[in-house]
Amino acid sequence: MATPYLMCFVTVGDAHTASLIARGLVEGKFAACVNLIPKVSSFYRWQGKVEKSSECLLIIKTRKNLLQDVEQFVKRKHTYTVPEILFLNIDDGNKEYLNWLGANTLFTTNIPKDKSGKNIL
Repeated sequence: MATPYLMCFVTVGDAHTASLIARGLVEGKFAACVNLIPKVSSFYRWQGKVEKSSECLLIIKTRKNLLQDVEQFVKRKHTYTVPEILFLNIDDGNKEYLNWLGANTLFTTNIPKDKSGKNIL
């Protein structure tokens, strides 16, 4: 059974920016927990060439209704032109952990809505 929670994966080019994003998401209650995994190797195609970089990986645990808040926050703090921001549904898990996740995140989005009720980015 699907839960109202997501995991988000973000790669970041340096530990300072990764820490800034992780701390800001948790302090703002956009995420209950962010794991920072240093020194992952990433291979990718950029501007027609295969590149290799050393990056940090953030694993962000959040609510589905905070997806746009998390994405907006990451984009504001990130140094990449096209940051990797991938969301995956959490279909099931330890109920006590999921309850803790919910208790430590905002219940609603902070993104303003237009008159039709749609989120404005």
